[in-house]
Amino acid sequence: MQECKKYTAADFKNKLSVRWCPGCGDHAILNTLHKAMAEIGVPPHKTAVISGIGCSSRLPYYMDTYGFHTIHGRAAAIATGFKVANPEMTVWQISGDGDGLAIGGNHFIHAVRRNVDINMLLFNNKIYGLTKGQYSPTSARGFVSKSSPYGTTEDPFIPAELVFGARGNFFARSIDVELATSVEVLTAAARHKGASVVEILQNCVIFNNGIHNPITDRSVRADKTIHLRHGEKMVYGTDNNRGLVQDGFLLKAVTIGEDGYTIDDVLVHDAHCESNFLHQQLAMMDGDKLPLAVGVIRDVEAPTYNDGVSMQIEEVRARKGFDKLRDMILAGETWTVEYLSFRTTPTTTAGQ
Repeated sequence: MQECKKYTAADFKNKLSVRWCPGCGDHAILNTLHKAMAEIGVPPHKTAVISGIGCSSRLPYYMDTYGFHTIHGRAAAIATGFKVANPEMTVWQISGDGDGLAIGGNHFIHAVRRNVDINMLLFNNKIYGLTKGQYSPTSARGFVSKSSPYGTTEDPFIPAELVFGARGNFFARSIDVELATSVEVLTAAARHKGASVVEILQNCVIFNNGIHNPITDRSVRADKTIHLRHGEKMVYGTDNNRGLVQDGFLLKAVTIGEDGYTIDDVLVHDAHCESNFLHQQLAMMDGDKLPLAVGVIRDVEAPTYNDGVSMQIEEVRARKGFDKLRDMILAGETWTVEYLSFRTTPTTTAGQ
C-alpha cells in the first residue's frame, strides 16, 4: 500500500516575491493558508486558488497550485464553474470586502445559497486599498474616506448576516494576527463539504490602519473576543471568568461566580445544530456589549450544488443514452438542409 505524502507549507509556496505593503495583514493570511493546506493534505496539483480584483486578490500569485486572477467581483462565479467542471479539485476563492460584497455581492450570496463546494475567504479591512482608500460595503456609517470626506450616510453590510440570509451552512471568523485560529478555521473550512465562508479581519496599514484595534488589540482582545469551539463552554476573558448565557431569546454576557451565575449556566457551543437561530446571534456579536466570535460558528452538512449537477448529468446520460454533446443535440427534431448547386450555362445568340 502506497504511503500518502506528508506535505509542508513550503510545498504550496512559489518563488515569487510577495508584493504587499510591509505590515499588511495579507502576509499573515497567506502564511496561515500555506500551513492549512499542508495540514489538509490535498496535493498542490489538486488545488486551485481563484481571486477577483484587489490587494487580497494577488494571493494566487504566491501559491504553487493552480491559480486564476480573474476580474472584479467575479471570483465566486468563476470558482463555481471551475468546481462544477472539475469536481475532484479543492477550490479556494479569495476576495476582499469590496470585491466580494460590492460588485461581487450577487455572486457571493448565490454561491452560498447554492452550497457550491468552494472555500470562500473574505479579507475584511473595511476599505478599498488597491484604489487608494475609498469606503467599502463594510465601512461603518459616518466613516470618513477619500470617497466620503464628510462621512458615509449608509449602514454597512455585515458579512455574517449575508451568509445566514443566504442559508449558509458554514461560517467562521478569524483575525489576521491570530495565526493558530486562522489555521484552525481554514482547515475546518476545507474539510466541510459545501460552501464555506471564512471572514478574516485584516488590517490595511496604509489606508485604514488600526480599524479593528478596538477589538483586536492585544490589551483588550481577551475581553472583546470569544473563541468558539464545538462542544466547549462559551467562556472568555483574561481569566476565562466570563461566559455567554441564554437570556430569553437573546444572549447575555455574565461574570461566572457573580449574580448567581455558575459555569453550569454557560452555554455549550454546538456548531452542528441545523437551526441557525443561535449561530446567527453568535456571528452578529460585534465586541461591544457582547464579544466578537472567532472560530467555527456554524458547520452543518447539506447537499451541494456541484454534486447535484454531476448526478443529474449522469442520470440524464443513462436515461437518454447520451455520450457526447453531439448525441444530445441530434436526439430531438432535426432538419437536414441540402445544398443545391445551380449552374448556369452561357447562352449564345445567333450570329455571334
